[in-house]
Amino acid sequence: MKGKRVLITGATNGIGMQAALELMKMGADVVIVGRDAIKTRVVSSDLKALSGSSRIDMLVADLSSMDEIRRIADEFRANFDRLDVLLNNAGAVFSQYQRSVDGYEMTFALNHLSYYLLTRLLLDILMRTANEQGEARIINVSSSAHRSATLRLDNLHDESGYSFMNSYGASKLMNVQFTYELARWLEDMPLTVNAVHPGLVATGFGHSTGRVWSGFIKLAQKLFGISPQKGAETLVYLASSAEVAGISGKYWNEKQQKRSSDNSYDREQQKRLWEFSAKATGLGKPALLED
Repeated sequence: MKGKRVLITGATNGIGMQAALELMKMGADVVIVGRDAIKTRVVSSDLKALSGSSRIDMLVADLSSMDEIRRIADEFRANFDRLDVLLNNAGAVFSQYQRSVDGYEMTFALNHLSYYLLTRLLLDILMRTANEQGEARIINVSSSAHRSATLRLDNLHDESGYSFMNSYGASKLMNVQFTYELARWLEDMPLTVNAVHPGLVATGFGHSTGRVWSGFIKLAQKLFGISPQKGAETLVYLASSAEVAGISGKYWNEKQQKRSSDNSYDREQQKRLWEFSAKATGLGKPALLED
């Protein structure tokens, strides 16, 4: 990974931070994205000390805001001319219905639209790197929670029927379907995209979902959860291993390709999700993918 540049969202704790650490140890130049400037700065210093590498930069943004995503994409472009790996990892679960600053349900905005928009905004630099270096990679962190989810884009604003479990699962289904659709757009190109289920990781994720559910999540993590080190293994593998070079449009767990839910392979749903996301973000067809 020496000389390669990696951008990681949601990198101030959990598997995002662990992936940053492991990739820095391998010699990568890492850019972490966090929401809080002070925390992101502290994590950056910690990663330098733990890795023995000073090759880290930081960007600060609330990724539920499209303006914020556009700003950090511009900042990245102004400071760097290479991107070998984009690791979309930021995500959350919201116990109560919330709307983003752009008016979208918060889980959808943060867990899916941030992946879609940041990827689209950096697609040209990813492709340029892929053409110059032989390859580049996009990794979308999903979850096995997608397996019980259904996708209904017509009821994103149904506050009365809000369920944080359903909303989270749907957002993780979107991560997989976005991966599959983008892989078709990138077919026969040296830029790959894959989705990954990191496993049930023992972190602070889901601990603010209310007394009953947060207690259940904490217990499940205690009994069955894996460490952030273990949870980050497949992320690091997909970012760095020569074994996966050229492999695209797959769903991974424990460093192996797995079959995702039957629903995730629905081509019409994948297309509708892409079109809905393009309209929401104001983006047309990527220029580099024009016929």
